[in-house]
Amino acid sequence: MTHILPIIFLTLAITLVFFFFSLYLRLFKREDPVADVYERETAALSYPRRRFPVTKRDLLPLILIPIIYGAVAFYGLGDKQAPESFCHFAEKGRYVVIELPEEMPISRVLYYSGIYTGNYFLQYSSDGVNYTDESTMEQKYSDIFKWNEAKMNLAGKSAKYIRIIADNTTEMGELALYDWQGIRISPTTLKYDAGAAPLFDEQEMVPDVMTYMNSSYFDEIYHARTAYENIRNITPYEITHPPLGKLIIGLGIRAFGLNPFGWRFMGTLFGVLMLPFLYIFIKNLFGSTAISICGTLLFAFDFMHFVQTRIATIDTYGVFFIILMYFFMYRYITAPRDDPFMKKRQEIVPLFLSGLCFGLGAASKWTAIYAGAGLGLIWLLFRIARGRELVKSGHEDEHRRELSTNILQCVLFFIIIPTVIYYVSYYPYGTAKGMSGFGMFFNKDYAQMVLDNQSYMLRYHEGVHATHPYSSRWYQWIVDGRPILYFLRSSANNLKSAFAAFLNPLVCWGGLLAIIAMGWKTIRFRDGKALFILLGYLAQLVPWMFISRITFEYHYFPCLIFLVLAICHVFNSFRLRDFRWKRKVFGATALCLILFAAFYPVLTGVPVTRAYSDLLAWIPGAWPF
Repeated sequence: MTHILPIIFLTLAITLVFFFFSLYLRLFKREDPVADVYERETAALSYPRRRFPVTKRDLLPLILIPIIYGAVAFYGLGDKQAPESFCHFAEKGRYVVIELPEEMPISRVLYYSGIYTGNYFLQYSSDGVNYTDESTMEQKYSDIFKWNEAKMNLAGKSAKYIRIIADNTTEMGELALYDWQGIRISPTTLKYDAGAAPLFDEQEMVPDVMTYMNSSYFDEIYHARTAYENIRNITPYEITHPPLGKLIIGLGIRAFGLNPFGWRFMGTLFGVLMLPFLYIFIKNLFGSTAISICGTLLFAFDFMHFVQTRIATIDTYGVFFIILMYFFMYRYITAPRDDPFMKKRQEIVPLFLSGLCFGLGAASKWTAIYAGAGLGLIWLLFRIARGRELVKSGHEDEHRRELSTNILQCVLFFIIIPTVIYYVSYYPYGTAKGMSGFGMFFNKDYAQMVLDNQSYMLRYHEGVHATHPYSSRWYQWIVDGRPILYFLRSSANNLKSAFAAFLNPLVCWGGLLAIIAMGWKTIRFRDGKALFILLGYLAQLVPWMFISRITFEYHYFPCLIFLVLAICHVFNSFRLRDFRWKRKVFGATALCLILFAAFYPVLTGVPVTRAYSDLLAWIPGAWPF
């Protein structure tokens, strides 16, 4: 029965999604002249246009939703303490010697890895003169900022002296030794040189169990490490993405220390900050407080948004700035143009802010550049529509002036300013090479360094063809076909701790049908809002169709923005055409929130029974938790 239940849940969810959209299609079987005209007139790329304002009624949900979500997101984010004093092995051959209180068997050795990669040779001695090799303690790139356990050749072998020799420049944060009974040996009973003191000064942080709460996981081994290297003015390890995202991660480390909470803080904060902007965006689009609340809740408690913003990677910052750049572009194309003074102010400011956010996004991750293509298409379609209106009304000279001015503005806002932001974001690379001051930005070595990194990034991403058990392609993302598993740990008492990145299945499948509906609405109703959403979605998805490198479902994260906006567009059609719309819209939103609660253990790693975890694996063999 336990094997059948996931299939039943899957079938039920798919049935509900298709039933909801069958109700949506029925809305258009009967003529509704008022709704038809209303939808056309409020379309973003046709005239007249309306931008719905935020009112006092919106203030409460604008404040409450981020607060409630933030409380959920920050809970259990990670330990607020981790070893921060490191024993520095300056070169190959450097070692530390630890004298035990007496000769005793050693059953276990734990250690916390710092930056740099290499190996340590663990050696035992009875007299402090003659040593035998016991184990190699690895510090691979995948071990950075993690608690690791030495693989003992003969656990329980006796020693009076322990020597640890580094084969490279490395740093170790803490060392824990266990006697034959599995009891940690107190550092007060040990003797060691002053240089080894950092290995035993934070013993209260040695964990009972090594998990994501006290160690890095997935790409945190790259991004958290590089954020810390930027702080210490060390040449960064991770150079396959632009620097800004890692600089933002570093703000959390500066504020809260080099620990899981510190390096995950900024991503989670940005995940919270997305919500008020998205709320206002939805309200500007559809003018409904209820739909704005529902859409923001769908996005906030979507599985991908929740999981991906709680990991110290750079994807969150790209998505944050994509929301903003599209929001401000929408503000630009819907700006009132009747009053010349208001026209200039309300056109230039949002256009500038859209370009600014494009620059910040591109300097965080290249996926934001895909969004720039969508913005360019939207701007082009708007200029065509605007130009036709001016020419038709006999204002050809105004059209030429407006177009030429607007092109110059776009060159400044979307090319020059983003290029400057992108270029300046490399300053930690420069300072790590000994450059300093404002003048380094005009140094040809700095410019060459930036150019060389672009070539390296392009070659790297073109050549990433490694295999991964949880990799997936774009056609799997759109149906939640292969989540990426970030953490998995099974315990002896039949409990399982695991979490993965994937979309809420109702949002994923319902959003895909909503995107298809946007294409239909664009053709049938010339609906500019539907086209706006559709272009945003396609700009983020289509490039991945032509990319052969290894990919994962988290690359679909930016598309979530437009899936939610498309669902909100569908909700709005119910609002305009069905007087019982609230039952359907609130019911769909409630179901998504219920699924979030049900799937919470496989989004956070909270231990649950294997039976419960198996119930959540709706697609056997594909959902890996």
